[in-house]
Amino acid sequence: MTGITVRRARTTDVHGIRDLIEPLVEERILLGKELVTLYEGVQEFRVAEDEDGRLIGVGALHVMWEDLGEVRTLAAASDWRHRGVGHALLERLETDARELGLSRLFCLTFETGFFGRHGYTDMGSETVDPAVYAELLRSTDDGVAEFLDLARVKQNTLGNTRMIKQL
Repeated sequence: MTGITVRRARTTDVHGIRDLIEPLVEERILLGKELVTLYEGVQEFRVAEDEDGRLIGVGALHVMWEDLGEVRTLAAASDWRHRGVGHALLERLETDARELGLSRLFCLTFETGFFGRHGYTDMGSETVDPAVYAELLRSTDDGVAEFLDLARVKQNTLGNTRMIKQL
């Protein structure tokens, strides 16, 4: 894992983030995000750089509730996969989550092996307390809808596994 630096994303990284995730969007592994959405959420992102400062990975942490967050848009450049980039990013996102006071992290993924090796488990039909569920239903965020397994996002979740980790 030498030569990898993880840092907070900057607005100047947004085009690079889009370029990094676009091949995975085309493969239908990640959901596409509009450029404006990436700018709006840039504070949620961490990026990984190689020794030359080239963007080689990205990941985001989105707070969903007082104890619950979501790992989003975790990706590594094709020539950097299986070299520790995803691990470094996920480790940083989990540290960020703990610093925010979160105790659980959710992800929707095809990469069950990767997340399983990092302590995530299939959450099956698990959900949240009914009062929290009612509050979460008010959210317009697709990630929250995916967590709740709502019908309106089923096209996003086909083939994906909802996974969760206790921090």
